[in-house]
Amino acid sequence: MPPAIPPPQSTGAALELLVHGVGGTTPEAMLRDPRTTRVTGDATAAIYRRTEDIAAEQDPERHRDEPVAEAYCWSNLTSGNGSRALWLLLLPFMVVNLAHWMRPSAPGRTRAIRLYGLLVRLVALSLTVLLTAAACEVALDLAAWQCAGTPECSGRRSWLGFLSTAQGGWWSQPGRRLVVAALVPAALVGLLWYLSNRTWSAYESQRPLSGAEPEEDRTATEPTEADTPGQEPAPAGTAVPPVVRPALGRPGFWYGRRLVARLRAAHTAAGFLTVAASVGGAAARHDRAGGSPVSGTLGGLFEAALVACGLVVVLVVCRRGRSERRVDNRIDRAVVTFLPATALALLLVAAVYASWSRPGWVSDGVLPGEVTFRVLAIGQGALVVALAAVALSLYARNPEPRTSLHGLGGPAVAMLACALGGVMTGGVAQRVADWLDGSGTPGMGRGSVIEGPPVLLSWQASVIPVLLLLLLVPVLALIVRTVRNARRTGPAVEAEYGEKRPDPERTRRIARTRATAALTDSAPRLLGALSGATLLLGAGAVAGSWATGQVPGLAMDGASPVIESMAEAAQSTGSWMIGVGFILFVTWGRRAYRDVSARRTIGILWDVGTFWPRAAHPFAPPCYAERAVPDLSSRMSAWTGRTRGRLVISGHSQGSVLAASAVWQLPDATRRRVALLTYGSPIERLYGRWFPAYFGPVALEGLHRSVHCWRNLWRATDPIGGPVRIEEGARQEVDRGPLKDPLVYGRTAELPLPEPILGHSDYQADPVFAQERAALLQQLDAVLPRQADAEVQGSSGRSSG
Repeated sequence: MPPAIPPPQSTGAALELLVHGVGGTTPEAMLRDPRTTRVTGDATAAIYRRTEDIAAEQDPERHRDEPVAEAYCWSNLTSGNGSRALWLLLLPFMVVNLAHWMRPSAPGRTRAIRLYGLLVRLVALSLTVLLTAAACEVALDLAAWQCAGTPECSGRRSWLGFLSTAQGGWWSQPGRRLVVAALVPAALVGLLWYLSNRTWSAYESQRPLSGAEPEEDRTATEPTEADTPGQEPAPAGTAVPPVVRPALGRPGFWYGRRLVARLRAAHTAAGFLTVAASVGGAAARHDRAGGSPVSGTLGGLFEAALVACGLVVVLVVCRRGRSERRVDNRIDRAVVTFLPATALALLLVAAVYASWSRPGWVSDGVLPGEVTFRVLAIGQGALVVALAAVALSLYARNPEPRTSLHGLGGPAVAMLACALGGVMTGGVAQRVADWLDGSGTPGMGRGSVIEGPPVLLSWQASVIPVLLLLLLVPVLALIVRTVRNARRTGPAVEAEYGEKRPDPERTRRIARTRATAALTDSAPRLLGALSGATLLLGAGAVAGSWATGQVPGLAMDGASPVIESMAEAAQSTGSWMIGVGFILFVTWGRRAYRDVSARRTIGILWDVGTFWPRAAHPFAPPCYAERAVPDLSSRMSAWTGRTRGRLVISGHSQGSVLAASAVWQLPDATRRRVALLTYGSPIERLYGRWFPAYFGPVALEGLHRSVHCWRNLWRATDPIGGPVRIEEGARQEVDRGPLKDPLVYGRTAELPLPEPILGHSDYQADPVFAQERAALLQQLDAVLPRQADAEVQGSSGRSSG
């Protein structure tokens, strides 16, 4: 928490701290000057000024007309070289982490909030097990067990020669083949641990500026799942004074070291245990079938140890989260050190146990992965349904009309994470099986040399074409509605500009842009339909694979020719769709990291996902806000304390969310020297609807009361930004908009060339921007002397306004 700075008299110095948004930009572009100098920061994130303004505070007369401009550039936190496209492989982890923060606002429901967080963490744990199980399916089952155990398959793969049964070498026994193949999923788990630990050190380990302890909350803020024992929130119904410190304003919110370390240890252990179960479980089943009492006993002891360690992992995940009311530097060293080490030791024991010579052991059929994937699918569905029940109960306690899907946004996103995990893992297994089998079709028994992946994966692939067909209905409805809205908007556009001789094409273009921008508000319904259909079709896939035990193409044999052909078409089409889709996904992601225009297309979704701390899944991409928010709050606190001046923090798009979060982190005395200017801001349109517990009406109204000046600019042509919708009362209005876009309809004497439709970009080109910035600085100049006078007369250092 930045130190509390007593608010002295204003000297006239003024600073505008610019924070860019999605896609990033350069300091030269932000400051509109090719000569810039880094003031503070590093190559990852830094603050820049124009070179001529480095010592601007020493000559305030030179900047009397406008403030000194500083640019905070944080784009390297979320973009960079093409290798970062590998983070897209962690997309299911990022999505399930989002679900943790999407719970409805429910003051006083501490137990329900904790249950919500617990269920999300269990879903996240199941995704780690799913990814590891898929790697085991590819390496252990398809390659080492099926292909290496079949001479027809291994003969076509020279790299499997030393494992092939046709060679009859030492490594050809099934258990030893599994041990060699286990290196692949074990290395994957180790890589995930390394990436999580490395990104924490690079992005999230920066502690806030040390200083005085923050003030105690003066209002009852709703409890969070991360509250520590003995720190219960104030009871519901407490009187609401003017200042609210919500969860994002707590000192430890942006420093989750303890929780991330504990979850990282648990998920790493879960991954190693999954590999150990795949290797040692196969040997234990063979020993039990062989009737040897010694081997059977050893196998039973090994499986009991796996179960015991697995229960410890679940208990660690179920523990309550971090402390947010202070910067928590504690580390649960016993868990962090011994839990992954114990799981790795069990993996080594499994390797030794499976390597024993078993001359009569033959790898026929498939490893029992069908049961694993079926249990995971059923468990994930049950957890999502339970999460939906908890979310509905929370929403019923405090219904807010603007909350997405009536509080079901979190469960819907959790379902989407499970579907993404299933599609990505199933796609890899399907493509590897097709590649190993050559011209055959695994599972169809028509010239296939291997059995192929579990039947459930084929059923899950088969429902993808059905899902896409179902989604065509709401998509077509949205298209029709958008076209109609564009036609209805045309007369309003012409009336707004007062054009006497309107250009029909110009009118259509403006109206079409506005109607398309409004599609953002339809996203909740589309996501709800997608998640609901996914849940039902996924349940059908589990039931179909369980009832028939065959892939859809064979399960429908004997039915009518139409049904049989449709089943085969769905199976083959779905298999290729997830395979090709996975390749396109990685290719598009790599392009998005290297191409600015492509990054802006998907940037808002990625930046929303990585804005939140890793509270549910430690292997999710790193949270850039745990670096950016302390950077901004520390800069504001240090500059206002050193110069005794006024500061406007000016945030565009995602930068406005960072700016608001940083203002929440400031002590009261510092916050009253700061004005907030947001433009193109998703703070209510996206964050307020999808994350109501943190950006809902109560939190935004509290932010409005805690800063003396806040203005928000928005356009009807902006698909991301929008109004903040705060009930003004006696306070000054926050929203100004919709601004005209384009600035003029046609050619004018001042603007003789056609003006572009700017949409989400270049708000500073509108004259309103400079007007509102100047007005904010004037309001700060008027209020600061009165605050200082009050404190000289004996106040406690807090403003009473």
